[in-house]
Amino acid sequence: MSEEWLRATSRPVRPVKIDTSVPNVARVWNYLVGGRDNFEADRRAARLLIAAAPVMADCGPASRAFQRRAVSQLAEAGIRQFLDIGPGLPSAGNTHEVAQAVSPACRIVYVDNDPVVRTHAHALLRSAAGGVSFLDADAREPASVIAGAGETLDLTQPVAVVMIDILNFLSDPVAVMTGLVKPLPSGSYLVAMQPTTDERLAIAAQRWNQISPVQVFLRDRGTVEGWFADLGLEPVEPGIVDVHRWRPTPGDPQYPDGMPLLGAVARKP
Repeated sequence: MSEEWLRATSRPVRPVKIDTSVPNVARVWNYLVGGRDNFEADRRAARLLIAAAPVMADCGPASRAFQRRAVSQLAEAGIRQFLDIGPGLPSAGNTHEVAQAVSPACRIVYVDNDPVVRTHAHALLRSAAGGVSFLDADAREPASVIAGAGETLDLTQPVAVVMIDILNFLSDPVAVMTGLVKPLPSGSYLVAMQPTTDERLAIAAQRWNQISPVQVFLRDRGTVEGWFADLGLEPVEPGIVDVHRWRPTPGDPQYPDGMPLLGAVARKP
């Protein structure tokens, strides 16, 4: 682990007692995106969701592919700072891996307050190029997030805020996004993903809310479009679309029946 990582981390690693008999949001998502840091309770919960809504089997890979394309293209466009909110457990294609493959100069701050994520992040989120840190903070307190991120990032320069698989766990996402984006300079970006009210996901959301204290919120397209309008952000082409339709690259999976996850990359003017 690099000295820079140790300096940039805002809080020391704390021992965590993990109850592996109870499904954890981050570990369930880790299973859905093909990761290995999960337990039988998490796999059982994921299989329950897939049984209720088979499309759930594709949501993880589709979301991860969208994140990869968005981060890669922003790095190619010259963005060198990324603030990844609620990244979950590390797995292949983490934001820093994608961004630093374009430019080793990219700096990334991961933000999460899940103790399971925190423990794994300190062990796995390493970079030979440096410039990667983890902030133990609650996304629902954006002022604290921005203050902590400012220890690593230069907030006078553009920052890409990445919010994948986090908006659906926030009861007031607009307040959080406003608090994160408002302090950032012109030329910053927001990368966002939100599951829709598609009936294919509704039953899975209902099942999840029955077994987990961390509730999930589905939103319709009009609501998501309203977010960007309220924030004064300009979605880049192709706008707010199913994630697999956001600038697909050769070899990316296609979903003829659509993917009930909306994705967008929007610029702060």
